[in-house]
Amino acid sequence: MIERRSFDSLGGANHGWLDAKHHFSFADYRDAQRVNWGALRVWNDDTIAPQTGFPPHGHADMEIITYVREGAITHEDSLGNRGRTEAGDVQVMSAGSGVRHSEYNLEPTTTRIFQIWILPDRQGDKPSWGAKPFPKGDRSGKFVTLASGMDGDSDALPIRANARVLGATIKAGESLDYGFAHADRYGYLVLAKGSASVNGVALSSRDGAAIYGETTIRITAAEDTEIVLVDAPALN
Repeated sequence: MIERRSFDSLGGANHGWLDAKHHFSFADYRDAQRVNWGALRVWNDDTIAPQTGFPPHGHADMEIITYVREGAITHEDSLGNRGRTEAGDVQVMSAGSGVRHSEYNLEPTTTRIFQIWILPDRQGDKPSWGAKPFPKGDRSGKFVTLASGMDGDSDALPIRANARVLGATIKAGESLDYGFAHADRYGYLVLAKGSASVNGVALSSRDGAAIYGETTIRITAAEDTEIVLVDAPALN
């Protein structure tokens, strides 16, 4: 089963400094059919104006992955971490027993990010943060694992969930396959840019595809396309 979730169908709110689109219920957006997808809880498509951002606020027991599409985001937290993550790179915060953080666009231009939340396998662990560059050239025609709690993904940023976040770029007219370990895994794929089909289901830029019951998907690009995919377990 592959369900297209068009960008136009997403919830969201425009706060002026922040134009947020929500693939799942979040803040004031409520949709009983879009609360989570397996252990994937949040996928926000955020556009952040220059010199603005999220002031300090708290989280607990959530794996928060930030994929920077354009610009850069500057992170600071109560653990003493501070870092700037730029386009194509990824940061992960494991909120664990509790952490406060801020995320600001300190750049002179607009920043665009995907923020992805995954429910952890365990609760109450010590919080942590990390970031890593993932050059887009290294993802040409293949999936690269960006963040993972699955065996064998030692080059990815670690998360505390039996889940995987992957990125790829596909040239127009080319295809790329991804295999799920089991048909009961939950996949969610979003086009950061471009247009493509997933097992024949057509997607446009910033559309989502909710995937379940599939062991293999084939993504065929109609134009040069950038993809982010989450492979998540069922809820515990």
